Amino acid sequence: MGIFLRIAAYLFHPLFMPMLGAFVYYMVTRRFFEPEVIQTKLVALLIVTVCIPVVCFYLLRNLGWISSMSLETVRERKAPLMIQCVLLLLVLKMVYNPYDTPELYFFFVGVLFATLAAFILAVLEFKASLHMMGVAGVTFFVFGLSVHFSTNMLSALGLLFFINGWVASSRLYTRSHTVPELLAGAFLGVMPQLILLGYWL
Repeated sequence: MGIFLRIAAYLFHPLFMPMLGAFVYYMVTRRFFEPEVIQTKLVALLIVTVCIPVVCFYLLRNLGWISSMSLETVRERKAPLMIQCVLLLLVLKMVYNPYDTPELYFFFVGVLFATLAAFILAVLEFKASLHMMGVAGVTFFVFGLSVHFSTNMLSALGLLFFINGWVASSRLYTRSHTVPELLAGAFLGVMPQLILLGYWL
């Protein structure tokens, strides 16, 4: 059981959540995109939101700023979150725009605001759960896509709600977070998506 719970922290790492949101969008959208365009966008997203942060993590670890990718202390979170904010701005500037893909554009605006809020909380010495922020944000985005495209996505939403519980249980089992920190992370993930929903729904 312990192994099962620990797996969730790796499978649903916050770095993977933007990619998951984009992948689900391309699966359910009724807009036509050339396959080459989709591939180019996803590769660019993979580089900016996953590969570059991983390289930065190793650099920060070699500099002694962080001890591991789990960012166990509040102090270790500040630099990675600030870097992630810059990279998300790059995504909004270079990868997606509000005209061609407003759903994904505002999804990433929401991710940016959530990351910025997590950074502010880290400055205030509060460690909100980034794992919960990621999965909760994607869950609400998928709910919005289901309404927007009038698509029955109950199975996907049911799976995502299970994943939310799995991730929360994992973080509690490993004592990485307290219940208030998990709730704060879920709140940070959902609220920006909820506020921005009206701009693309």
